[in-house]
Amino acid sequence: MEENHQHNQHEGNEELQQRNLIQHINDRSLKAVVIGLGYVGLPMAVEIAQAGYQVHGIDIDTSKVAKLNAGNSYVIGIEDDVVQSLMQAGLFTASTDYAAVAQANVIVICVPTPLTAEHQPDISYISAAVDGMTPYLQEGSLVILESTTYPGTTEERVKQPIEVANGWRAGEQFYVCYSPERVDPGSVHYGVKNTPKIIGGSTPACLNYGKQFYGSFLNEVVPVSSTTVAETAKLFENTFRSVNIALVNELTPACEQMGVNIWEVLNAAATKPFGYMPFYPGPGIGGHCIPIDPIYLSWAANRQGSELQFIQLADATNRQMPERVVKRASELLEQNGVTVRGARIVLAGMAYKKDIDDLRESPALDVFRLLSAAGADVVFTDPMVPVFLKDDGTVLHSCPAVPELWTGADLVIITTDHSAFDYQEMADHAKLIFDTRNATAGCHGGNIVVMGQPIHRVKTGETYGES
Repeated sequence: MEENHQHNQHEGNEELQQRNLIQHINDRSLKAVVIGLGYVGLPMAVEIAQAGYQVHGIDIDTSKVAKLNAGNSYVIGIEDDVVQSLMQAGLFTASTDYAAVAQANVIVICVPTPLTAEHQPDISYISAAVDGMTPYLQEGSLVILESTTYPGTTEERVKQPIEVANGWRAGEQFYVCYSPERVDPGSVHYGVKNTPKIIGGSTPACLNYGKQFYGSFLNEVVPVSSTTVAETAKLFENTFRSVNIALVNELTPACEQMGVNIWEVLNAAATKPFGYMPFYPGPGIGGHCIPIDPIYLSWAANRQGSELQFIQLADATNRQMPERVVKRASELLEQNGVTVRGARIVLAGMAYKKDIDDLRESPALDVFRLLSAAGADVVFTDPMVPVFLKDDGTVLHSCPAVPELWTGADLVIITTDHSAFDYQEMADHAKLIFDTRNATAGCHGGNIVVMGQPIHRVKTGETYGES
């Protein structure tokens, strides 16, 4: 009888909490906390606030908090006036203090999940966020992890620590979900609102809570059976991309030697309306997702005794691309009577992809390091990245992309195909261009070497190089 009474009481509490949630959603009285205000967290916080909910953002970076409280955004796609209007309306605040969790119905964790120096998953930021918020967590709260991570993290590193610390059970006193971020930096087509949102819950009640929350302000919510399915789905998405990028990166030098233009091949193949998705070569992979997510998946599989050889081979292939770029650049210089040591080399673009300011895992950084180590005099120009720090702490500033910059270089390497660059002007003034992105397609000039095009001899001044 006592067990039945407790069971019925739990069911009653759960139903009451669900009704309270729906009421909070309907009257927009729900309060949310977003932990981590970077490229993922800030757009999510803004989207929640724009739906009419009060949102408090927490970040350990005091400079980010100070910028936001001054009404300034540091994330592309989030304008200053948006932050200012939400703050003026009382819908968004920011601090470094976890105490705000005590007032929240929903807590969304959007913290980094990098790799350790040993190339292993680093989930220390997740653990720190859970440790910081748990003392303030209220009964009936929903905790959602959005950080990309290996299968099992939500259960092992979010749900269980809270259960142990507070003596609660997920699905009864609190709720836990995993919903992977799907951010495409710089995209003008897809943002938080119109990108389908995968979500898995620790229990059916958790999933229902999460669906109700996200469904109140996002266009489409995609429920799955568990948090581990949701975690694995996110990792597979980017592993798929990594493997296919590695395939074209491996095929590129082979096509060069066979006298086949890889870019024409890929464009022709892309005309197939079914069973094909285009991927393109480049100087390497960058960003937080593609270089890292497959390693998380491989690590998780290895933990269970499975070896994912495709992932390991793709990772090795993609990570060697900066070395391949530097080797080819050195050969081009030597064919034109210039040694890499002492050569003036301009890197056009430092961000990992076009038209964004994100340097995370950018292959251009590795190209810069390798060329500098070889004795080259390397400078960079990037309309999106005004400065970056060298490994020794030296601050380097972007050079203006003007004709004098191109004229003064022994070699210009296009590492990021920003739309702001005038590629024809570059071709008109540079002695030699090595284009790793096919950004100069349609430009005129015999001084352009495009990675992936057939190797043959072209005249550059009084010497000969490859193109």
